[in-house]
Amino acid sequence: MIPDKAPKEDVFHGSGDLKREAHISSFEKYKDLYLKSVENPEEFWGDIAKDFFWKTKHTGQFLDYNFDVTKGEIFVKCMGGASTNICYNLLDRNVHEKKLGDKVAFYWEGNEPGDEMMVTYRELLQRVCQFANVLKSQGVKKGDCVSIYMPMVVELVIAMLACARIGAIHSIVFAGFSAESLCERILDSQCSLLITADGFYRGDKLINLKLLADEALRKCREKGFPVEKCIMLKHLSKETEETALGSQSPPAKRSCPDLQVPWNPDVDLCWHTLLLGASDECEPEWCESEDPLFILYTSGSTGKPKGVLHTVSGYMLYTATTFKLVFDYQPEDIYWCTADIGWITGHSYITYGPLANGATSVLFEGLPTYPDVSRMWEIVDKYHVTKFYTAPTAIRLLMKYGSEPVQKYKRESLKVLGTVGEPINPEAWLWYYNVVGEKRCPIVDTFWQTETGGHVLTPLPAATPMKPGSATFPFFGVVPAILNESGEELEGPSEGYLVFKQPWPGVMRTVYGNYQRFETTYFKKFPGYYVTGDGCRRDKDGYYWITGRIDDMLNVSGHLLSTAEVESALVEHESVAEAAVVGRPHPVKGESLYCFVTLSEGVMYNHTLEAQLKKQVREKIGAIATPDYIQNAPGLPKTRSGKIMRRVLRKIACNERDLGDISTLADASVVEQLFQNRCTTAV
Repeated sequence: MIPDKAPKEDVFHGSGDLKREAHISSFEKYKDLYLKSVENPEEFWGDIAKDFFWKTKHTGQFLDYNFDVTKGEIFVKCMGGASTNICYNLLDRNVHEKKLGDKVAFYWEGNEPGDEMMVTYRELLQRVCQFANVLKSQGVKKGDCVSIYMPMVVELVIAMLACARIGAIHSIVFAGFSAESLCERILDSQCSLLITADGFYRGDKLINLKLLADEALRKCREKGFPVEKCIMLKHLSKETEETALGSQSPPAKRSCPDLQVPWNPDVDLCWHTLLLGASDECEPEWCESEDPLFILYTSGSTGKPKGVLHTVSGYMLYTATTFKLVFDYQPEDIYWCTADIGWITGHSYITYGPLANGATSVLFEGLPTYPDVSRMWEIVDKYHVTKFYTAPTAIRLLMKYGSEPVQKYKRESLKVLGTVGEPINPEAWLWYYNVVGEKRCPIVDTFWQTETGGHVLTPLPAATPMKPGSATFPFFGVVPAILNESGEELEGPSEGYLVFKQPWPGVMRTVYGNYQRFETTYFKKFPGYYVTGDGCRRDKDGYYWITGRIDDMLNVSGHLLSTAEVESALVEHESVAEAAVVGRPHPVKGESLYCFVTLSEGVMYNHTLEAQLKKQVREKIGAIATPDYIQNAPGLPKTRSGKIMRRVLRKIACNERDLGDISTLADASVVEQLFQNRCTTAV
């Protein structure tokens, strides 16, 4: 599983200062702890659980599971018999037991420089309790699902923790998604209430979020599922009355008084008005370990998003532990994860993991390039950020502008750099290490998924020597394996399917409302293993290297997109008879969307149609899925049984003539035609 000794060659090491203070200061210590976590998970996780508050203690087996479909129903259960409340552990415990009430929980940095505020742990607890009481007053109770569609403001954290406090399940939808995507997720999770905002700026672009939310609710009504209540935060439009705590939050510097905010008095409620008179004390709802905490939707290869379900105790333990050890968290740290809370990274490593450790974080609403390409490093210096976590996409984007915008700022506070969302190419890794970290900050290149809840393959800052682009070794309690197509485990240096042999506390429990899909997607192909859907290579030193998705998924700017979902959006246009979507390497985004469309009889391909197709995909899924290339394809390469050969399309998209065996093609002549009509520039 892991080598006996750390390799000596072709590796990078962090600074000596970090090594002296680190939680896990050597490879030998990592190895000993890792073996304990795998061989005796009960003792390993039981020791960690002692740091948290439990209303009732667990009884029986700490971690019980079945990963083998041939032996019955797939399940994972952690800490049976225990009860707790995750919000209590994140806030009350830190305020009352650990005396961190006056410590800053979040420095909020708005889209506009100078648009800022801070919130302490005590203030956050009060505001969460207030909003929890608001939710209760609106009839939300334990087990109900609440949909949240908000920008990166402190109120987003407040809304999710208020749900957790009363035992409601939150389903956060990324504010960059379309009304159609929001509607689909509300319908699937049967949400009783929606929380949104009037709007927000993303760089110079104004997003009228309430307009999109209303469109989603209209679509829900048309499909026979009327959402009865929608709570709206005034973020850009001015709020004249102050809240019960006497603050107008957040103080949007670039207000937009002319923002047209549609209002339906039968459904819509004002966040600020509801808070007036709401008590800032709210008893937590004690939850069983395996009670649902949240649903988060991730793209599925069938085109229909999967509602990944995480539960209370295991997720709390795992996010708290991975945050503490992977970032080598110390009490004086200022931590900044640049992700959006609408993705799993924001759930685990902006909200739950950092707050469980009593950390101070930066919460950023804006873009890395607005108002200029030095924004990130300006913020690092402003707040003296020590631990910085971002996506390879952002690193590649900023690389284009060279080192000067980085070196305008000191960045002396930085101690650990992290990457998340996709494998990082060695060139970007080295720029991050040499330019941003000035060769003194270890890089934690983390591999994990929405489904895993937290890091599963990752370096540890002072313990594991680094190789540029490698996810290094498994985290504690995680047992990876590499399988061939026949399901046989490969030993030593090898390449194949990445799977895991046993669960860890934070792994997903099911696909919400669709157990069969959970079983089929993750466990059916190789009984006895959790199947990640990613390919992986293990080198001679035992380091793991993620080679990319094996299924029909694309990783665009760190976000997983389903090719089937994009194809479905394209063929909904009346002019398109058939569509096939593949990935093409992109220097910044990692992968770009290359779309082949076969038009209906008599339809001519032109720029107007191209623009309509791009707009259609944006409206159906969101801007993140906008095609980079659309190619007119009178015919597609298909087998005699009618199956599209996507590997051939990938070769065409990349202009690679080495096609391999195409003897099964029904009509090989279409291939040359497609090569001749290739898109050479993005649309």
